[in-house]
Amino acid sequence: MSTSCHPASPSCPPNSSPPTRRPYKGSCHCGHTKYIVYLTLPPHLLDPKTANANPTLTTRIRKCNCSTCHKMGLFHVRLVDAPNDFLLLSPPNPEQGGLNDYTCGDGEIHFYFCPKCGVRCFNFHGESEVRDAEVDGVRRKVWTPRKEGWVEPTMGSLSVNAATIEPGQEGFDIREWHEKGWIHYLDMKDEIGEARCGKPHSGGMY
Repeated sequence: MSTSCHPASPSCPPNSSPPTRRPYKGSCHCGHTKYIVYLTLPPHLLDPKTANANPTLTTRIRKCNCSTCHKMGLFHVRLVDAPNDFLLLSPPNPEQGGLNDYTCGDGEIHFYFCPKCGVRCFNFHGESEVRDAEVDGVRRKVWTPRKEGWVEPTMGSLSVNAATIEPGQEGFDIREWHEKGWIHYLDMKDEIGEARCGKPHSGGMY
């Protein structure tokens, strides 16, 4: 099966504009969980196989058909440099409380969710740290993946739920991701099909 964009997709042309890194604010529904994510768009690499082999070169936008991701309605965004591209502002440290946690399978991936409204803003596995960072011109404590030794995916991974990024911010329009064929559809349910653009695998959703 080809790893290039699905032939039925009308919009898998090469990106015409250079990738630009911008900060975007995100939150759960009630505002208990707040974060800043730096997205580099458009993705530098569109071919799923090439993108997966070079995680530090491109943003990867994904929808997975496994039962966990499907039932949670997750819309994954993997970042170019997660320790520098994701800053959790509140709660201060999800590993010490503030967010509820769900794990399944081997238990390595933490599907954190707000204890008040239930929204899942991100999932994570690996080592983390609380460090100083500049946010809106002010130095403050933030939670991030640990910089030292971070190698994705062998040492960890972080996936932001794109549905929790605040709409209406400059350069952020999820409709564009569909229209331009930037989404990679993964087959983690049956594990017989390779990642592709344009069309979900069996059990998946657009």
